[in-house]
Amino acid sequence: MPATTRPAGGLAALTAGLTLMTGLTLTACDTTTTATPDATATATTTAPPEATAPPCRTAALTWTLSLLDGDGDGAGAGAGQGDGRSGARLTAVNKGSGACLFAGYPGLAIHHGKADGIEGAGSGRPAALALPGRAAVTVDLRYTRRGTPGAGTWCVRQHEAAVTAPHDTEGTVVPVTDAHGKPAVLDACGETIAMAPPRRAGAGT
Repeated sequence: MPATTRPAGGLAALTAGLTLMTGLTLTACDTTTTATPDATATATTTAPPEATAPPCRTAALTWTLSLLDGDGDGAGAGAGQGDGRSGARLTAVNKGSGACLFAGYPGLAIHHGKADGIEGAGSGRPAALALPGRAAVTVDLRYTRRGTPGAGTWCVRQHEAAVTAPHDTEGTVVPVTDAHGKPAVLDACGETIAMAPPRRAGAGT
């Protein structure tokens, strides 16, 4: 059987080819990657100063209680209301330079002596209002005046009212005025005075 002879140069060429391919493969795999930010990372947000403001206190607010009808004596009050009810407006202005949070209905009570009295009452949970310095909040009031059909006999006639800021325990006394700022009398009947949700008003003066 004849002997098979392989060229010596063939083995060397094969070895060199494998070495070259291995080098190309390693070079191709030697790539540099750059880390990307974590997709689940969330941005840090800073709450506005008003969101962390302290609650408004009664003593830190300037209060006014004005009859919307302007006469202050009950005669002709409620004109244009259409339901025989009169209107008034309770206003509170932040006296300080920093913001405070007016969160809820204020307390309102009108007393005649120690026995008779009518209190303000609102429905639902109104949104909290941030009051910067000198900003104002108003609450519209509706009540049944004396002499209105169906008013009943539980009536209070008073020239001032006791008010408190929401969630405060210290109150103050506010005089009743007419639409022009003159002293007036609120003459209301029934168990409660209806309160609309507080709303922001223009800057105080």
